[in-house]
Amino acid sequence: MDDESFKQKFLPLHPKLYRIAFALTSNTQDAEDILQEAYCKLWDKRKELMSIENHEAFCVTLVRNMCLDLLRSAAYKNKGEDINETTSINCTSPETELIEQNSIEIINKIINKLPENQRQIVRLRSIDNCSSEEVEQITGLSAINVRVLLSRARKTIREQFEKVMSYEQ
Repeated sequence: MDDESFKQKFLPLHPKLYRIAFALTSNTQDAEDILQEAYCKLWDKRKELMSIENHEAFCVTLVRNMCLDLLRSAAYKNKGEDINETTSINCTSPETELIEQNSIEIINKIINKLPENQRQIVRLRSIDNCSSEEVEQITGLSAINVRVLLSRARKTIREQFEKVMSYEQ
């Protein structure tokens, strides 16, 4: 595969691959690093890639596996994860803003305590706004499994949030 055909086949996938890497790692720098490493691997194997029929699926799988490898690594687990706040707050009073900020922090803590597969599904669907099909492709799970995990995660979040809020009142 020559330079031009490589660029034509793989560079247009960059935005989608970045969204996947970011959705899985929840970190801009990690997502960028993974994509750079993925493109290096693709470039090194460009002659072998000619036999692949679906370049997009291959790339999505490569990036997903690289993200999962990173997430499983001991160094990454020691970093600690915080979900970036993705919602803007329109508050009419400082008191309302404080209550909403507190609620966001509580929900983030609850999400961080979910089992890994549920946490990943919640981030992809609710925070990163990925479609169901994208979530299935990223995680490798079936549509039914994604729905079940998302439902369980949302139920847990709702129950834990109500429990915390009832203690605070």
